[in-house]
Parts: sequence; structure tokens; C-alpha cells
Amino acid sequence: MRISELSRRSGVATATIKYYLREGLLPPGRATAATQAEYGESHVQRLRLIRALIGVRGLTVSAAKDVLDALSEVETDTHELLGLVFGVWPTSGAKDSTTKDSAAKDSAAKDEDPDSDTSEVNALLAEMGWKVTEHNPARHVITQTLDTLRSLGMDYDWQSLVPYAQLAEKTAALDLDQLQDPAEPIEKAERAVLLTFLLEPALLALRRLAQEAESTVRYRS
Repeated sequence: MRISELSRRSGVATATIKYYLREGLLPPGRATAATQAEYGESHVQRLRLIRALIGVRGLTVSAAKDVLDALSEVETDTHELLGLVFGVWPTSGAKDSTTKDSAAKDSAAKDEDPDSDTSEVNALLAEMGWKVTEHNPARHVITQTLDTLRSLGMDYDWQSLVPYAQLAEKTAALDLDQLQDPAEPIEKAERAVLLTFLLEPALLALRRLAQEAESTVRYRS
């Protein structure tokens, strides 16, 4: 297909496609003339993933390129692929897990408070039986949230989060169930980004709706 058809199929403007080609996010098509090229389905899929990474996940063009480059190294490993698109670990050294883990830990050490106590997060993970990488940014979020709640006078610790963690576990199972169908790594990565980052506001909205409904049952019945 010509670039105009690629634009129509992918929903990405022609000028933007040319920009992605110049920046190396999109591989070149098959040259048919000095200024013309043919593109295939792989280009459509790649553009959809680029649009998801930049427009939905909010990555910069440079960061999206890093993710795309790394995906090509781990496309046969679904766990590694999901870790990249979810932002669990950095994109550099994706093929060498030892290098990746080391780099991620060094990066995390620079970003986190050196006095941060991770014992509560570790206790929660042990209680749930979850195997989670040391550098997952969600660890720091939980630690910071618990510290903030207690600073505001709430008697709240990791054990208070266990019922929520159990619900999250069920949600994660639903998420991954919906990633079984796409066989192509790029399609799986795109679906993972869309389901995770677009659904998060809806999940929060469902919580608000459920809170109102529960309040009605408890206090207005």
C-alpha cells in the first residue's frame, strides 16, 4: 500500500508517518521508485502501537523508540514484553536480563528516598505470594501512600491493603486473559497498553459508582 493508504488504515496523518520514518520509529517501506515506497500490514500494526505508546501511555517520541527497539529483542517472551510496555523495567539491555536488572536497580536507587522503608511492601508481597521485581515503581508508590496516610493521622498499614490486593489480583487475571488472543507481539503489546492505560480511569470511575451504590444501600435504605 502507498503511504496515503497507510495513513487511512492506521489513522495517523501522512506528515506524522514521515516524521516517524525519519526518527526511526517506523521501518522504511519497500522502495518502488526514487520517492515512493510500498508498505505492508506490519507497518499498520507498528503505527498502531506507536500511537498507543505516545498518545495513550504518554511517552515521548524518543522513549517510544527505545521501547520499540527493545521489543524486537524480547518479542518471543510475553513476560518481558509486558514489562517493557507497562514500564516495569527500562528499555536498555532488554536482551541481557542481568544487565537489565542491574541498570534498573541503579536507576531506582537514584530516584527513591534513601531512607525509604520498603519492609511493608515486602510484607504485603510475601502475604500475597507475588513475585515482583525489586525496581517495580509501584513499590515506591505504596510505601509513599502508607507514609502519607499515617502522617495525616490514619492508622493504616500494609495489612489494610491485603483485601485491595486480592481484588487487584483478580483484576490482573482479567487483564491478562484479554491478551491471550493476539498472536503477533506488536498486537499483544498494543492491546496491553490500551487495556491498561485506557481502562484505568474507567476502573476508578467504577469504584466511585460502587461507593455511591453501597452508600445508598447502607444509609438510605
